[in-house]
Order: sequence, then C-alpha cells, then structure tokens
Amino acid sequence: MNDRLPVRVAVDAPQHSGLGGALDYLSEHSPSPGALVRVPLGRREVTGVVWPGAAEPEPSMALKPIASVLDAVPPLSARWCELVEFAATYYQRGLGEVALSVLPPELRKLDNTQLAQRVARLRKGWAVPAAGPAPVRPELTPDQAAALARLAELSQPGAAPVVLLHGLTGSGKTEVYLRAAEDALAAGRQVLVLVPEINLTPQLEARFAERFGSGPTPRRIVSLHSGLTPAQRLKHWLAAHLGLADLVLGTRMAVFAPLPRLGLIVVDEEHDPSYKQQEGARYSARDLAVYRGKLEGACVVLGSATPSLESWQRAEQGRYERLTLAHRVGNGALPAVRLVDMNLLPKTPGVTTLLSPQLVGALGRRLERGEQSLVFLNRRGYAPVLHCGACGWKSDCPHCSAWRVFHKVDRTLRCHHCGFTQSVPRACPDCGNLDIAPLGRGTERLEEQLAEALPGARVARIDADSTRQKGALEAQLSAVHAGEVDVLVGTQMVAKGHDFRRITLVAAVSPDNALFSSDFRAPERLFALLMQAAGRAGRDAAQADRSEMVVQTWHPTHPLYAALRQHDYAAFAASQLKERSMAGLPPFSHLALLRAEARTAQAAKDFLQAAAELAAQIPGASELLIYPPVPHHVARVANVERMQMLVESSTRGSLQRVLRPWVGELTRLKSQHKAVLRWALDVDPLAI
Repeated sequence: MNDRLPVRVAVDAPQHSGLGGALDYLSEHSPSPGALVRVPLGRREVTGVVWPGAAEPEPSMALKPIASVLDAVPPLSARWCELVEFAATYYQRGLGEVALSVLPPELRKLDNTQLAQRVARLRKGWAVPAAGPAPVRPELTPDQAAALARLAELSQPGAAPVVLLHGLTGSGKTEVYLRAAEDALAAGRQVLVLVPEINLTPQLEARFAERFGSGPTPRRIVSLHSGLTPAQRLKHWLAAHLGLADLVLGTRMAVFAPLPRLGLIVVDEEHDPSYKQQEGARYSARDLAVYRGKLEGACVVLGSATPSLESWQRAEQGRYERLTLAHRVGNGALPAVRLVDMNLLPKTPGVTTLLSPQLVGALGRRLERGEQSLVFLNRRGYAPVLHCGACGWKSDCPHCSAWRVFHKVDRTLRCHHCGFTQSVPRACPDCGNLDIAPLGRGTERLEEQLAEALPGARVARIDADSTRQKGALEAQLSAVHAGEVDVLVGTQMVAKGHDFRRITLVAAVSPDNALFSSDFRAPERLFALLMQAAGRAGRDAAQADRSEMVVQTWHPTHPLYAALRQHDYAAFAASQLKERSMAGLPPFSHLALLRAEARTAQAAKDFLQAAAELAAQIPGASELLIYPPVPHHVARVANVERMQMLVESSTRGSLQRVLRPWVGELTRLKSQHKAVLRWALDVDPLAI
C-alpha cells in the first residue's frame, strides 16, 4: 500500500455536498492528468477525471484506491481541464459536476474493455469520404471578401482574435464561416461551429457537408446536441476527441467538445439566449467559447445581425474586432417595414381578431402572385386562457401561478410550466355557466383565422405543439421549401436561421408585450427577434424589392419600431446602452441571482434573507449591492414557491471574490432551513 501515490480526481459529487473540488485517491501507476478512471464514491463506483495538480502530501484520512483506468481513450488535454476549471470557478459549481456533466452519459456506463471495443469499431468504420469534384463556391461579395481578408490578417499563429461579424440577414455570414473553416482545415486544424438550437443544426450541417463532404480533400463532420441518441453522442464525441472529425457542429454543450487541433470557433447567432444553460451549471457557451479561443490560440468568430449588447460594447471598446457585412447577397433590398396602428381600427364589440385589414390585403396579394408569407406570433396554443363572462373564472393552473392555455385541437387546458393537462370543462367550474370562451390568441387560433380570411390558402403551423413527433419539423420545413405552403404560422422557431427562398411577406401580429416588460433585456430580445423575422423575407434577390414586413402594434411611435423601420441596429444599440449606463445595468454592472424554492414563499424568503446576512459578513461585500428577495415572475410552479435575490457589483472581480466563500456558507445554511427544497446561484443571469 505504501508504494501507492495520491492523485486528484474530479468526480460528480452530490449537489451541495460541500465537495466542490477534486478528491484525492491512491494509484499504483500515476495516470496522466486528464485520464478517465473509475473510482469508489460512497457505496458507488463512478467515473472520474484525473485532475492536474498535486494531491495533499499527507492526507488527513485514509484514501481509497482508484478502481481502474479507462486508458482505451486518450487523456483529456490540459487546456480542456483548464476550460472546465474556469467554468466551475466562474459559475460557482463543483469541479466534478461540470467535468462529468459535459461528457457523454454513455461514457460513464462503459468499462475499459467496452470502451476499447467502441473505439476500435469507430476507427474501423471511420472511412474517409471518397474524393470527388470540387464543390461549387459562390462568388464573394465585396463585404465578404474584405471580412475574410481581415480575418486572415488577424489569425496569425499564436494569436487568438475575437471577431464580431455583424452582418445583415441574408448578407452571407454562413459563406464567411465556410471560407474561414476552409483556411483552418487547410492548416491542419479542427473547426467548432456552435448554433443556438437543435432545429438549426441539420440545415447548417447540410451546408457544411455540401462544401466539405466531397471534393478533392473531403472532410469528416459530426454533430453534438441533445437530440442524438446516447450511442450517437458518444460516437461523435470520440470522433472529435480522437482527432478523426475535422468539423464539429453543435449546440451549447459542444463548447466542451475535446478537440486536440482546434483552430477556429464560430458562434452563429451569438446573441441568442439559448447559449445560456438554465439548469445545473448555468454557463454561457458564447462566453466560454471566447475564453476557450484564448486557451487554444484559436480565432473566435461571433456572428449576428443583432449582436448582444455585451458583444457590441466590447467591439466599441476595441476588445473585439468588428467586421461588417452591410449588404445582402445579390444586393437585394431589405424588406420595407410597415407599421399598422391598431388604435385606428374600428372597435367591434365581441369580435377579437389578430388580423388587420391591411395585413389580410397584403397576404391576399402574395397569394395571387404565388408567393409565400410568414405570420409570426410568439404564443402557442389556441388562446392563453379560457374565461367565464358571468363570474370572471379563468383557467388558472392549480399548481402554478400561471394560466392554463386552451389547445383547441385536442380540447385540452395545458399548463406550459408544469405540464398539468385536463380536458376542457363543459361549463364554468365555479358557476356552471355554459358560455365559457377563449380570451386572447395563440398560434392555433391565428391559423384558424387565417384559413377563414384567406379561403383556399394552404396554411401551415410550426410551433412546439405541431412538431412533437420525430421528423415532424423536418417534414414541415420541407413542405415550405417545396412551395406546398402559402402561409406559414409560427413562433420564434421559424423566425430565425431558416432560408425560405419564396417568402416575400413577414408579419408580426402581436409583438408589444415585450416593450413594457419588467425584464430589462426584453427590448433587446424583441428587436433581435423582429430583425431575424424580417430577414426571412426577400432572401431571393429577384423578389427582394417587393418584400415587406408588417408589424401590428398599439405603440407605433415607440423608438424600437423607429429603429426597426430603418433596419438600424447601431442606433438601437446606442440608445439601449445609454439607458443601461444610466441605470447601472449590464454590461455596465455585473449580476448574480440567488434563487430559492420551497413549499411556502415565506420559507424561501427566510432562506434568502439569511443568505444576505451571511454575504454581508464576507470581506469585500460592502462593494456589492444586495437587493431584497422578491418572487419569481412565475412565483409558483408545480406547487413549489420560487423567490429570488439579486446581487449587483460594478466589477466582475469584486463579485467573484464574495461569491466563492458565500456558496460554501449557503451549503451549510440550507441544512438549517429544512423547508427549502433547493437553491441555485446564477452568475450573469439572462432573465430577471
């Protein structure tokens, strides 16, 4: 036993156990840092990662030996370990929790023999695609050529530039990604491309496969996202880690893909909130991509038509290099934005419609010309609530402080927070009135009204309800591309990323809700969504001159709509940054949000108030501003009360210096507050 040496191993210890760092184990043959191992933890045997750094020379307790080393897989690199350690430290999570959560779940279930078989099978079946004729590449626009020339200047060996590629919708950002990837691959490097959502991965993968999957030197491409089966995810992860895959395309989880020759990271639609993990380790994949680029000496390209205000400000400060694609491919015009003032419509008692005469007329003209239209409403279901006019009853959820949404197709009331579903009652549950009616509008109802207003039109709907079945989204998108749909109704799922060549009209029917939200980021998200939605129109340059966006609004003089009409993101960003600066909001301050969940609101509030008292005793806390606890915007979900407390700091460093010791105290504090079910700390929260 004496010849065994202590080594550090990162394991996924139980949450809030107080075991945040690597644990010490004994090993006869010191495995390399980054090696995968199996170790005992309590009564279980779990997978761990040998962590860089020396273990305690004289441990205070008897150490357990490592059970086995999974040497069928090469050790994870020191840079990968550094990325994980930074993420765990910055976002205040356990080291092992982050390290193990970003590995394929299947990896934890296999022993060394099974893993060796998977690797051997992968190497045997991983044939290089057959060479063929060179793919046809479109001619670059002057903007694209200038951007690529500057990228080449910046991407010198050892440099790790961060480039903000600000390009209008339809300006050819994807072609810039493809050409930059060509250069990185030609230099023998690997490429990582991140997209915000799973449904955007297949179409971008198709673009990359078309360019790199054949030709004189075909490349191997894999995807990484939660839509893969466990076996597929492990296979693709191994291909990346073993250096077999040249390109990895994926959602936020792919930022942790082990890539031994990483040379380029692309973050498409970098502003999208989907890059922020909302459970467990609440990391931002975009921010970690920037950090990883510095670690790897790789160029990072952040692309967007509507960059996040954080990225825009860094470009204004010169910390990021901004490259602009100011014109659409083919010099097509951007869609003209027309505001319909809903205040001017005649009021008809008892009649509610989402469709103004102006919009119906514009849709009819597209129908006559054989063109397609997209009508956008970010609320699924038939109506947000059922209502009784006699007694005022509404279809609230008994388990949440939210309404159950009426879905007409299957005649159900469904809570979109906890999933509680019931059949629609025949009469009002409170007073027995038979005349209960939908109040408000969702995509189902909008689809119905469009079919009534446009007889003979082929109307299709794409939202989370209509795409539940496997392959449903792909089938519906194919029908749109094939011209089998005249009017497409959808939520934000169809408002971004898709290249619909026949659409010449986009309509936003009810966008005003975000204008007066309590969330300070709501206007930024609304502007980005409307700009993205507008970009679905006129992508075919031949039709661009008659492309149009119609926005139905009750507030036509709002500055946001003035900037939208001019497609002027810079003006919008300048006004928003000025407001944020005056209010001391990000990016001019740094936030953390402590959330608590309990059976009663008082129990959650008591925990947060006690947490605030603990924070005040930590050195440096005087530099922070700790706000009183308040309810979450949906205060109760599944009979659990939710409260939150905001912590604000003028500098990132002063915030971090307090958070680390505070988290340790919170773990102990929860043991004193038995009524608290769980708590979580969110650093750089997106939603407040």
